[in-house]
Amino acid sequence: MLFSSKSKSRTVHHYHDERDKEDSGEASTSLTVWTKSLLYSCSGFTVIGSDGRLAYRVDNYSCRPDHTVLMDGSGNPIFTICRRKKLGLLDYWLVYEGDVCKHSNNESQKPMFYARKNMSLRQTKVDDVLAYIYCGMSEKRCMYVVEGSFRHRSCKILGESGRAVAEIKKKEAMSKGASFGLEVFDLVTKPGFLCRFAMTIVLLLDQMYS
Repeated sequence: MLFSSKSKSRTVHHYHDERDKEDSGEASTSLTVWTKSLLYSCSGFTVIGSDGRLAYRVDNYSCRPDHTVLMDGSGNPIFTICRRKKLGLLDYWLVYEGDVCKHSNNESQKPMFYARKNMSLRQTKVDDVLAYIYCGMSEKRCMYVVEGSFRHRSCKILGESGRAVAEIKKKEAMSKGASFGLEVFDLVTKPGFLCRFAMTIVLLLDQMYS
């Protein structure tokens, strides 16, 4: 369960019940994330599941720099990340369900999440806060906090209880002396936490810190 809510509006918990039964097992789920698109002349991500199959993909075109769509392995849109500026000063990110770019006006569709980068100047420790994830457009309820260093591929996504629900870490090579570098890394999610939402947070961090 991502968070509990008695609201009649569509929540991630509801979304989990209907479409993500494959992520609700007892064991943690490990994904291999590659910061490359499978399409020529596109930037993006390719995500491979533990079964070796294509789990998620992102293909970014230069004509849509402020919109990033997370798709499943078949190319069906799951979430859209829209980058915005608040009062012309700070960037913030809205996460919508599906592909809002297919509609000329997405103002009628409410975002599921709102994210912002931690702009504190006191980031000196390994476990510094990188980002805050809020429900809807309200900053009154912080659902998740991301700590660590995305540039070094070492960070954790913490839930409201303060416990880690997902982790980003360097991928270990099978052969000694070999290294995947920063282009390939592991995304490990705890039981009950949506893999697709964890991947959405990876995309948020990439836009904030790359």
